[in-house]
This record gives sequence, C-alpha cells and structure tokens, in this order.
Amino acid sequence: MKDQFYTYIQQLQDSITSKLEILDGKATFKQDLWERPEGGGGRTRVIENGNVFEKGGVNISAVHGELPATMQQYFGVKDANFFACGLSLVLHPKNPMVPTVHANWRYFEMYDQEGHIVDQWFGGGQDLTPYYLFDEDAKHFHEICKRACDAHRPEFYPTYKKRCDEYFWNAHRHEARGVGGLFFDYCKKTDDMNMQAWYDFVTEVGDSFLEAYVPIVERRKELTYTSAQRDWQEIRRGRYVEFNLVHDKGTLFGLRTNGRIESILMSLPPHVQWRYDHHPEDGSEEAKLIQVLQKPIDWV
Repeated sequence: MKDQFYTYIQQLQDSITSKLEILDGKATFKQDLWERPEGGGGRTRVIENGNVFEKGGVNISAVHGELPATMQQYFGVKDANFFACGLSLVLHPKNPMVPTVHANWRYFEMYDQEGHIVDQWFGGGQDLTPYYLFDEDAKHFHEICKRACDAHRPEFYPTYKKRCDEYFWNAHRHEARGVGGLFFDYCKKTDDMNMQAWYDFVTEVGDSFLEAYVPIVERRKELTYTSAQRDWQEIRRGRYVEFNLVHDKGTLFGLRTNGRIESILMSLPPHVQWRYDHHPEDGSEEAKLIQVLQKPIDWV
C-alpha cells in the first residue's frame, strides 16, 4: 500500500504543478530534493512571484524510522517505527479576489520491533480560504468535494465537511479559517472498508482538486483590486499564519519528527499584516466575510 500510494502522489504532484504553471503563465516551480537524516526525504516544488501565484508549494515526502518520543507518547506506544508519506500544497494568489487553497493527502504506517504493521491509516482533505466572498466559488468547491465523496459513501461528504469546519477553526479568534471543504483522518480498515477502498476514496478526492480550484482562479484572476483590498488580504493572511503555527497538526507533527523546516513552513505567505484591533467597516464586503466565518454554512 505504501508503494502504491507514494507512486500516486508522485504522479499527482506532476499533474498539479504542470496545470498551475499553465494557469500562472509566467512563473515555474523550483524543485528541491531533500533527504531526512533519520530516513526518507522528499521533493519540494515552490512557485513564487508569478502572474497569478505570489507564493505556493506542492510538496511530497516519504519519511520513516523510529517514532520520536513525543509522538510515541501521543500515540500511546513504545519503541515503534513508522512510515509516512503524503502530498501537501498551499497556494497564495496575488489577487485578493482569488482565494488561498490548501490540500493534503497522506498515508501512515506504524510497526512493531519485528517490522510488522500494527496500525495504518489515510488522512487528508482540501479547503478554501477566500479574502472576498463569492458564493458561487464556495458552492463550486463544495460541489466538487461532495461529488468525490458521493462516489464512495453518501455519508462521507456531510461527515468530512463537518470535521473540516471543526478542524480549521481559529479558536482564539472564534472564527473559521475559511469556507471549509473536506477533512478526514485515521481512515482505517473496518468490516466494510478495507485499505484499498480507503485508497480509492482518498485518490478520488486528490484527483478532484484541480477541478475544484482551477475554475475559481480562472474566474477571478483578472479582476481589478485596490491597495485597500490588498491590505485586507494581508491582514486575513495573518489569521492563516496564526492557525498554521498554533493549531495545525501537520505542522506540529513535522516539527516534532525533525521534519524539514523549509517544507513545513512553505505554507506561510510572503506578505502579511497584523494591525492592532482591526475591524472592517460595517456593511462592507470585508465585514460580510467575517460574518460568514462566524459559523459553518451548508454550501451544497
């Protein structure tokens, strides 16, 4: 399974970066191959200063070795080894009318001292973070997410949409990071879902990403914007940074397993503002976004 999934994310990285380069029309992805001293490595691809994308990364990694003590404590195991692989992407467009997007699809195995698999699971999802809200964009993103889920189980979309709303919640701000999408984790073998079935589901979601995001970018990338709207984008990016550094499990896992810092922090935007006690004007488009982020919305 680990070989099957790693092959898949290698191919998915190629297809996503190729499409995004065409979409940008100027910048290309810089590739960085790296190795982890404790075992494994990855292929980081970063795009910067393009026509569309100010900064973005589409990274894959496959790491293995002894599970660090902090993670052994987290999982309640002793003397365990692990393998983890996945694709993680974040795209920060230049135009504030184009939303930021994040996606991740991953697979994890844990072994005993004899090398036998004692646990394995899939996780992942995709979510949208707009700076100016266009209802049709949020609906489109969620419709594609739902279609990918419905191809497997009718309960998947409402379940994983709800988990996304709960996970990407900036508790210290009492607001969502964005308009959500899907989030699933610890997808393990059950009586009616074996690991191949989970693989089929996760890869279906991965294959849906470009269809979920690219049409939104194409609709919004040529819209005009003001310097004040750009300021608002950078202020909202600050909330994005806060979530990733305070709450995000993937970031914390990477830091606790001696992950590659440049790849882990690739998700951070290049230009961000933190203004003291900033509030948008009542009735403005900015205020409309904040209102929507106060509670989950059923977009489909």
